Amino acid sequence: MAVDYTVIVVYLAGMLAMGWWGMRRARSKSEFLVAGRRLGPSLYSGTMAAIVLGGASTIGGVGLGYQYGLSGAWMVFTIGLGLLVLSVFFSARIARLKVYTVSEMLDLRYGGGRAGIISGVVMWAYTLMLAVTSTIAYATIFDVLFDMHRTVAIVLGGSIVVAYSTLGGMWSITLTDMVQFVVKTIGVLLLLLPIAVVKAGGFSEMKAQLPTEYFDPLGIGGETIFTYVLIYTFGMLIGQDIWQRVFTARSDRTAKWGGTVAGTYCLAYALAGAVIGTAARVLYPKLGSADDAFATIVKDELPVGVRGLVLAAALAAVMSTSSGALIACATVANNDIWSRLRGRTAEGERDEVRGNRVFILLMGLAVIATAIAIDNVVEALTVAYNLLVGGLLVPILGGLVWRRGTVHGALASVVVGGLAVIVLMATYGILANEPVYYGLLASLAAYLAVSLATPATDAAVLTAWRERLAGRSPERASEPVPAPR
Repeated sequence: MAVDYTVIVVYLAGMLAMGWWGMRRARSKSEFLVAGRRLGPSLYSGTMAAIVLGGASTIGGVGLGYQYGLSGAWMVFTIGLGLLVLSVFFSARIARLKVYTVSEMLDLRYGGGRAGIISGVVMWAYTLMLAVTSTIAYATIFDVLFDMHRTVAIVLGGSIVVAYSTLGGMWSITLTDMVQFVVKTIGVLLLLLPIAVVKAGGFSEMKAQLPTEYFDPLGIGGETIFTYVLIYTFGMLIGQDIWQRVFTARSDRTAKWGGTVAGTYCLAYALAGAVIGTAARVLYPKLGSADDAFATIVKDELPVGVRGLVLAAALAAVMSTSSGALIACATVANNDIWSRLRGRTAEGERDEVRGNRVFILLMGLAVIATAIAIDNVVEALTVAYNLLVGGLLVPILGGLVWRRGTVHGALASVVVGGLAVIVLMATYGILANEPVYYGLLASLAAYLAVSLATPATDAAVLTAWRERLAGRSPERASEPVPAPR
């Protein structure tokens, strides 16, 4: 294992070094939060794929393949589908807005700033829980590597992510995500996938050993697939962690086509995880937990050196999602909640960078502490996505496609949808499908009814909104748009 340990240590040290390098570039709010809005197609595609394919997509995707066979690909497949829809239909308009958060978009669309804090609180809760669930995954990986106590593993992995994110902001995260994308591609797609299939005896032997439903594309169940679409496909359309990556694109063309490439990559990754899990079912038919499939096949079947690289790929998956969620959580907490509550005017660029660094550090400590206290990753992630989709999907997409939507309709939609999700989770259970189904319907009904019952949005607000969507309105004066390099 010495060679494997060396691979992992070198990888982690490289992440910290990139954080230090990124600190030298992040000298303005725009550079720190959205990498100066200057990422080209290659960097944009790689980093977007890295953030959406986290620990749940890698470890969880293999686990679903172990449990359901090829249809276990549906969870990650719906993530890729959401990214494709976002990229093709919405990303160009989002990139042209030149904002930093989803709540700023709501303020621009509806006017008055009244939607900002409420939507910011919901988005903050989502990004916090997303970062927590990614951080918890460190415990699984470091346990395989070093037989490390859960708390120590969370603190170690979380501290590395907090360190490089705090130092360089989005520039550091972009650079580390690009490395993580390459490591995941090599480790999971090019190494683990073919080795797992060969070790299981090839596809013919897998079909002979397993029930036929393991090779049924819909074997996981239609209701489960529909729920995945609601939670993950729609969640990709509105999450701050995803939008903040769209804001880094150099142009709306980069956002559209770079995101399309990333979404297509996600579809391939989904199938790979399901196949690996299916192979693991042949090799280890009686594992105590489906989520142990990834770690078990890596630990027992891969040669020295390759094993270290694949475990580094698992770490890469977790770190990319964790760092993206962390900077999104800190951005929302500082720009959408704290600044509004204080009524603060714009600071100088250096002060804004320092303030955002402080918030990344504070949110990072909160994420680590929460991850230590929470045991059930699935429940935490379900709460996050239920609140996001139930509370924010309708007012965000409604604002993009329906001119008659008003600020009162948006506020009613957030409040009614969010409360409905919370009450229904308490009634039916956190993991039930009903909360997101009925919460989304309640949010839509409130948005339509209240918008039609209240005066239309002021014409000046809509004119300014259309100018921003068309890319004819510059970024805020305190944040000049940097020239592309």
